[in-house]
Amino acid sequence: MVEITDHAIVRWLERVKGVDIAKIREEMQSPALATAQEFGCPVVIGRNGERMLVRDGVVVTVFSKRFGKMDRRMKG
Repeated sequence: MVEITDHAIVRWLERVKGVDIAKIREEMQSPALATAQEFGCPVVIGRNGERMLVRDGVVVTVFSKRFGKMDRRMKG
């Protein structure tokens, strides 16, 4: 089976399914995220209750609010 990269999946969502990635990125931005970056907070709760894991000023993953408690190792 041929491996499919995450990059290829994102492009497929954009170009085949018409998903607006820029709009999603914009929706994820929030005042809380900007403030968290200023203070170096590793986890930010988003508008929909999701938790965004931040490393070096970059959101690296997102957990839904149904995901449960985050592992302590992921908090910083």
